[in-house]
Amino acid sequence: MKYSLFTLVCLFALQTLMAQPILPTEDTYFKIIKVPIPEGVILEAGGVCTMPNGSIAVSTRRGEVWIIENPASVHPNYRLFASGLHEILGLACKNGELYCAQRGELTKLVDRNGDGEADRYETVYAWPISGHYHEYSFGPKLAADGSFWVTGNVSFGSSDWWAGKSIVPWRGWTMKISEDGHMEPFAAGMRSPCGIGSVDGEFFYGDNQGDWMGSGFVSHIERGDFAGHPASLAWADRPESPVKMRKELVYKQIDPRDDPNVKPEYIKDEPVTTIYDMEHRMYPDKQVKAPAVWLPHGILGVSTSEIISDETGGAFGPFAGQLLVGDQGMSKIARVFLEKVKGEYQGASFDFRSGFRSGVLRMSWGADHTLYVGGTNRGWGSTGKEAYALERLVWTGQLPFEMKAVRAMPDGFEIEFTQPVDKASAEKTTNYTVTSYSYKYHPVYGSPIVGFEENAVRGAKLSADGMKVRIVIDGLRAGYIHDIKPEGVRSAAEKLPLLHGAAYYTLNAIPEGPKADFPLTAAPSKPKNKAVVNDPGAAANSPDKQMKEARPSTEGEAKKAQKSAAPKQQVVTEKEALALLTKHTCTACHKISERSVGPAYTEVAKRKYTTAQIVSLVHSPKPEHWPDYTPMAPMAHVPKKDIEKIAIWINSLRK
Repeated sequence: MKYSLFTLVCLFALQTLMAQPILPTEDTYFKIIKVPIPEGVILEAGGVCTMPNGSIAVSTRRGEVWIIENPASVHPNYRLFASGLHEILGLACKNGELYCAQRGELTKLVDRNGDGEADRYETVYAWPISGHYHEYSFGPKLAADGSFWVTGNVSFGSSDWWAGKSIVPWRGWTMKISEDGHMEPFAAGMRSPCGIGSVDGEFFYGDNQGDWMGSGFVSHIERGDFAGHPASLAWADRPESPVKMRKELVYKQIDPRDDPNVKPEYIKDEPVTTIYDMEHRMYPDKQVKAPAVWLPHGILGVSTSEIISDETGGAFGPFAGQLLVGDQGMSKIARVFLEKVKGEYQGASFDFRSGFRSGVLRMSWGADHTLYVGGTNRGWGSTGKEAYALERLVWTGQLPFEMKAVRAMPDGFEIEFTQPVDKASAEKTTNYTVTSYSYKYHPVYGSPIVGFEENAVRGAKLSADGMKVRIVIDGLRAGYIHDIKPEGVRSAAEKLPLLHGAAYYTLNAIPEGPKADFPLTAAPSKPKNKAVVNDPGAAANSPDKQMKEARPSTEGEAKKAQKSAAPKQQVVTEKEALALLTKHTCTACHKISERSVGPAYTEVAKRKYTTAQIVSLVHSPKPEHWPDYTPMAPMAHVPKKDIEKIAIWINSLRK
């Protein structure tokens, strides 16, 4: 039988392709299963909780509460339990009774006659409301003593719309409310505190990037804490307030930029002040509570939501006792490992599971140890395209190759894995990269990465059981996020790469104890800092200064500028561009041709930016160019040469 040269080439290519190993994905280990929703039920989930009999209760932003019987079946039964309430953004079950936070009160829903429908709505406690659109209330979460935590969003929408305000008492606060209706102001400094969780009876809170909030995070909140947003301090002088911080003390150190005619984002000369500066240097007796763990913006989320601990004892996989943290904007869940160092929580955050159909808002463990995830995106936007969804996340029983935990050491970190690690790859220091950075504490919306440094890995030693690697690094810094990437490490059995290749450890304190006792490599020369850090515009000064307009005024000018900005013959393939976009986490917020957290690259291409302009806009974004999207954080740490390649590819999409 004769074959043409073309046929032989095709057969060889097919054999080569078939020989390539197919790497597992998130879906290999954790399946997302859609829970059917009856036609006509608009299940914009604001709260999800599990009832004693295994039914799932879901509250909605439209003021309804539904009881879902047999929720894991193909045909679950929906029963309307309550309606007519005001935007319920949380739901809890205590002693078989449901409690929800409406806009202006904590409400107990009572079914007195046992017909399966609430016939009495009891006000447990009501707080002031001004009627402002952004005055969301979140909760409740149960405390160890049986009381409830509820949080209040600050207001936005004045002439200086970017600056949160506390118009009425306890906006921007966590309130602790007893079952008999006694309210105690518990903590202040919240901005948009949708991220709430009760872990072993203690309160954890997470917020969104925004004014005074450099990125998303998870904080352990205790009575009297101030979490950072000064608007709430309008009520700190009240006799019932346990908070010592005062607004004037914050503003004494940091200019609030509160001129309503000048948006702070346009001001680039603010000093570099971090939460660490505030906590340990400026106000040692009036603490600004540092996050236990930061969630890097655009990587692990853009709008922090539910915080829930894995209470399944291993029935949901290898991460028992760790936190799962939802994100509404990116329709995903991150994972957090916590440890206590010198009496305070700190730890590492990891990517976990993306791809939910709507914005992840609330989660609850089902009786079968699967995770029920309620989503919504109306008015808020999300990567998941559906307006609302209820889904189950199910562990398949297969064990992913992941970093299970990262622990701080006096001279580096100990990385624990879910499977034994290949010794040769584990002890090769060039298989690791570690960098560190922080965020600004300022009134501007979000923060660029500041204080960026590369941390040389001096040694790596695998434990006898093959499950842990201790790495020694140069330049550990308290108060900074340490981005740890063991990208070259492989599993011992199948030589698999890590499913998620990065851990983000928030090192609030360096532990004491013995240092590593194995040989280290010679200290390298001090690594150069990457493009910039202290000023979001600094890394892009030259192209930014050359920009007369953010957008070329004519197509002719655009073509002329493009010719001068890049070699005429340079071509960047989609594969090469996507590799860079993935490396720098751009794909977390942007897709090629679909709207996501940020605009599609095809839409960016239509703007006809030059290569130099795209470099400048990545390093120092201009949110006013894209007012219908969440403001982009400055990505000043991304190398110019990588952005230039991305820019060339983006502009090729016009063709």
